[in-house]
Amino acid sequence: MLLVLCLFGLCLMTAMTPVKRKRAKVKDDKVYLEHADELRYDLFGPTRDAQIAKGRVHFIHQGAHLWCDSAYYYEASNSVKAFGHVRFKQGDTLSLNCDVGTYDGAEELMVASKNVVLKHRKQTLYTDSLTYDRLYKTAYFVEGGKLVDGKDNLVSDWGEYNTGTRQAVFYYDVKLYNGNRLVTTDTLYYDTSKSIAHVVGPSKVTSKGSTIDTDDGYFNTKTDQAQMYGRSTVVDEQKTITGDSLFYDDKSGESEGFGNVVFVDKENKNQLNCEYLLYNEQSGTGLATKRAVVKDFSQPDTLYMHGDTIRIFTFNINTDSVFRKIHCYRHVRAFRTDVQAVCDSLVFNSKDSCMTMYQDPIVWNLGRQLLGEEIRVYMNDSSIRMARVIDQALSVEKIDENDHFNQISSKEMQAFFTDGKISSAIAMGNVTTVYYPIDDKDSSIVVMDYTETDTMKMYFTPERKLYKIWMPKASGTWYPLTQIPSDKKRLPQFAWFEEIRPVDKDDIFNWRGKSEEAKLKVIERHRAPLQTLDAESQSAALPAERTDGDLPADDSSETDATPPEEIVQPENTENPVVSES
Repeated sequence: MLLVLCLFGLCLMTAMTPVKRKRAKVKDDKVYLEHADELRYDLFGPTRDAQIAKGRVHFIHQGAHLWCDSAYYYEASNSVKAFGHVRFKQGDTLSLNCDVGTYDGAEELMVASKNVVLKHRKQTLYTDSLTYDRLYKTAYFVEGGKLVDGKDNLVSDWGEYNTGTRQAVFYYDVKLYNGNRLVTTDTLYYDTSKSIAHVVGPSKVTSKGSTIDTDDGYFNTKTDQAQMYGRSTVVDEQKTITGDSLFYDDKSGESEGFGNVVFVDKENKNQLNCEYLLYNEQSGTGLATKRAVVKDFSQPDTLYMHGDTIRIFTFNINTDSVFRKIHCYRHVRAFRTDVQAVCDSLVFNSKDSCMTMYQDPIVWNLGRQLLGEEIRVYMNDSSIRMARVIDQALSVEKIDENDHFNQISSKEMQAFFTDGKISSAIAMGNVTTVYYPIDDKDSSIVVMDYTETDTMKMYFTPERKLYKIWMPKASGTWYPLTQIPSDKKRLPQFAWFEEIRPVDKDDIFNWRGKSEEAKLKVIERHRAPLQTLDAESQSAALPAERTDGDLPADDSSETDATPPEEIVQPENTENPVVSES
């Protein structure tokens, strides 16, 4: 019982002991007049509610300082109206200078006018009328202003700047100057900490002869990088690029486009459409994928060419000997009203204006089909100058609906053009032809001509009609239509790929290739044996070992191994010029 009473008394004493609590600091909202050379009070004058301070006037409010030449101090409303060399300072990062200023201590609001200069860190804002809200850390103007941030100068009619987030917003007739770059818009958001400008609405950017039009763009003025959205366009002299999203790095010269990208070269009269484009203007290299199509409108009729991937390479850039190579590969298809083509890969070299088609190339011109192992087309400006079909060349022309085809097969074919129209052609090496002459009177076919020769030259009128054929020596037979042997009607190399032929500009995206059986088998060339000096080759050149029984009686044990004569491969010679009889 005694122990219980002692514990009860101890608990009672602890409960009665007062607890020491920290007193909450009371916020002092009063504006204090720290110093003035002269202070007076007019009880009956127009300023009877104010104390008039003059000469090195200094006010303090919650860590902020206000200096001026003279001021009205309204102690009851806790406000100040300052005149002459007004200077407001908050901390070590913000200062404001003006000619006239009004400070409201209750609202923590500073209103400045005439020659206003606001400095915050490295940014300086110039205007004639400014309101600074200390509570929300925001300064805004409505009568025109300019923000200077290093090399960036921003000018607008309306604007606001947040000293906490260091974000600025400008409205109406906004201009951003950065070196040679000028951005004009009606709405611009600017991050001073990162030097990133974000334009909203119709905007234009001009720099070094280039122009950018965008409705939603980000520009980093330090790194010279740009990100544009909302169907933006970049115009650089004669070149224009448009896309749903465009990214550009001015220092590296690299640009990237996504979504319905359109690249137009007005000087060369061509256009590239794709879903993805990567191009570097400094190195002259580019890549286009995803429904990439090249449109050439240098001729009256536009040429459309598609490939899975299109690459651009530039050599000797920024020199007088600059030239380009364009690689288009995998599922290449081209369409123009008068010509169509299909191949696996294609290379265009601007140095010699040559376009080379590889792997089962096929070219259609009206009713004629050309194919071979390789097809080269040489351009003259924008028109065709010459075409070559190299190895296993075959020309097939459909002349009627009764499956009559004019056919020529040879090792190589060449065609020459004048003003884009074929003027002459030549077939060389193992030339075999199947030809159906057409009667000029009734346009009927009576006979078939089967001819074999080594060289054949053909000449055409400007209307593309064959009017003369020349051969040095030939053997052939004329067959009436009813007596044509079955093995003569079609050449062994005959092939007709009408089902593969593109039918319009939209059909170039629908790949239809040859079957494995119809693909052209490349014929390996025979190479001359080359003499080498290694031990294996020397032993192979020596005669086979003979037994003693094979040796003649007077033969010595040592023999002279005479090396075989060097085999020299003859050089290719041009075709002899034969005058016509």
